Order: sequence, then structure tokens, then C-alpha cells
Amino acid sequence: MNIFCRLLLLSCVLFSSINAAGNTINDKFVVVIDPGHGGNDPGAIGRKGKEKNINLNVAIKLGRLIEQKCNDTKVVFTRKTDIFVPLNKRAEIANNAKANLFISIHTNAVAKNKSQVRGAETYTLGLHRTEDNLEVAKKENSVILIEENYQQKYAGFNPNSSESYIIFEFMQDKNMSQSVNFATLIQKQFKRYNRIDKGVHQAGFLVLRETSMPSVLIELGYISNPAEETYLLSEKGTSDLANAIYNAFISYKGNSSKIQSSTISRQPKNETVATNSPDNTTNISSGPIFKIQILASDRVLPQNSKQFKGLKPVSYYKENGLIKYTYAEDKNYNKILSIKKTLVDKKFKDAFIIAFKDDKKVNINQAIKEFKNRNNNK
Repeated sequence: MNIFCRLLLLSCVLFSSINAAGNTINDKFVVVIDPGHGGNDPGAIGRKGKEKNINLNVAIKLGRLIEQKCNDTKVVFTRKTDIFVPLNKRAEIANNAKANLFISIHTNAVAKNKSQVRGAETYTLGLHRTEDNLEVAKKENSVILIEENYQQKYAGFNPNSSESYIIFEFMQDKNMSQSVNFATLIQKQFKRYNRIDKGVHQAGFLVLRETSMPSVLIELGYISNPAEETYLLSEKGTSDLANAIYNAFISYKGNSSKIQSSTISRQPKNETVATNSPDNTTNISSGPIFKIQILASDRVLPQNSKQFKGLKPVSYYKENGLIKYTYAEDKNYNKILSIKKTLVDKKFKDAFIIAFKDDKKVNINQAIKEFKNRNNNK
């Protein structure tokens, strides 16, 4: 074969490969699975096992389930072997893959005097609401300390300093509701596999900070609890956990597809129905309305429900198949922030502020910016 033919053949192969890769990304739902830690970073260490191995075992099983049962989905791993991958590289892998969803899998641990703590929990990006949440974030972020030039790569971020976490205060971006929705589905599935439900929380995780898609960080359980460690190291345990996350993924992906189809068939608009609030003013177009989201449910709750912990009146709106409840509303962001800190945080530690404009839920960062600009111009 002459040189021209070889070059022509090589060009055809390269074009086919690039075209196939483009179709994969454009036509398929892309999920990035991130087994936390790895290589010289073992993560939490128990009596018999290491976090990095538990994370990888569950991640591989989850990936196989998706690959075997979802032909319309592409699975990308940040690692498939026992290697170390820096936190910023993990987010870079997800962004380069144009992922639709990012799942970071971890295993928790606490001090010896709390060795009986157990259960699974799922986190989304945001400011920590409790000291426990902060400690989890510090533990997971401390991996950067073994990376070269971490101070330059992470702009001086100190994972052990509480002050560093202030940067996460307003990181409730356009993916927040989708991330919380997926996290809620994961916890619901964990309960079906008889896992203790430790809930959905927010905290400042660097690995989630740079991702440009809905993302969650899952803490599978506590390796510091001997009984839980045995479960996490077992074939049944890793299979149960992988299946639970897979079932949540299927539900989330199904809801996402319905929302996408609906968006294509009509003008984009958040499905927002605010009720039960006599002074509801979300239809005022003069500026954003700020509210405090306190919880989400799969059904409408009565106004006297114990789940509201005495807060009245409570409003709700519908989003991504969930009923989401809010308390208080005002054009003044500072007023809502004050109510949240003095009243709501005592009852709902994971509550956060959202914004509406013209009956549509809007990006909280943009709403805060608009509020500040309006005040500065007065």
C-alpha cells in the first residue's frame, strides 16, 4: 500500500473516530462516575479495609449496571483502577465529556468515640449548614494537601480553615435544583435497601465546585463503624449500594427526559405553582422575589403538617416531579437572609434561599446581583 493510500485510510479512520465520539456525546446521556480517593490517597481507613477500594467497587458495579441496561447512556469514569486523580482533574474530566450528571462516591468516618454512627447521606454543593457537614467537607477536600502546587491550583484555598468555605455561600447555581432532586432520589433508594437515611445536605466540596452539570457527592456509610464496615466490604453491600444509586439514576434520567421533551414542544418555563401563601407576590415583574426553601416532598402536605415544624404560612412550587416548600418572601434579600439565620436555620439546617421573577425560578446569584445593583442605584 503506497503512502497516499495509507494517509487516506488513516484520515478516514480518524474522521470516523471523531464523528463517532461526537455522536456519543451529542446523542447520548453522559454520566461521569467518580470513585473518591485512590493511589497514595487511601481516604478513610477502617479495621479491615480502605475507603478508596469501597468507592471503586461500588463505582464499577454502578457503571456496569448503566452500561448493560442503558444503551442511550455513555459512562465515563474518573478512574477505574487504584490511581490518584487530583480533584480539579476529576471536574475537568466531567466538563470535557460534556456530562449531563456527575456522581462522586465516597465513604465516611468519624472519631473513635463516635464509632457507632452509621447510615448513608448525599451532598450537593453549597455552604455548610452544620459543623458535621463542614467536617465532612474538610475531610474530602484535604486530599488537595498531597497534590503539587495545591495553593496555586486552588487559589490559596485551605481545606482545614473554616474561613475558606465562605466562597461557597452563593454557589447555588442553575444546577442546584436538579442536584438536590437527584440526591433526594438516591436517599429514597437507600432506604429501600434498609440503609439508615442521614438525609440530603449541602457543603463546600471542591470536586463539585468546578463541575458545570448537576452533581452530587455520596457518602455510602461509615467505615469507622465495625458492623457497617463489614457491610461496605461485602459483595452484598457493594451490590446493594450500586443498585440503589442505579435506580435513582434511572428515575432522575427519566424525569430529565420528560422535562427536555416538554421544553422542546413548548416555550421553556419552570413548572412553578406557588400556593398557600396569602401574600404571594411572585408575579411582580419589578424585581426578584426571594424565598427560603425548607424541604422537598413527593406529595402535597397539609399546612398543619409536623414536617413544617411550626412555620406558617408555607408555600410550595412544583419542580422536576417534586413538591418544594418555601417560607417567607420579600424583594429585600437582606431581610430574607436575616429571617433564615434567626428563625429558619434553627428548624431547618439545610434550608437555602431561592429567587423567583415573573413566576419563574431564576438563578440565585443573578437575583442577588440584581438586588444589589438596584439598591446601589437608589
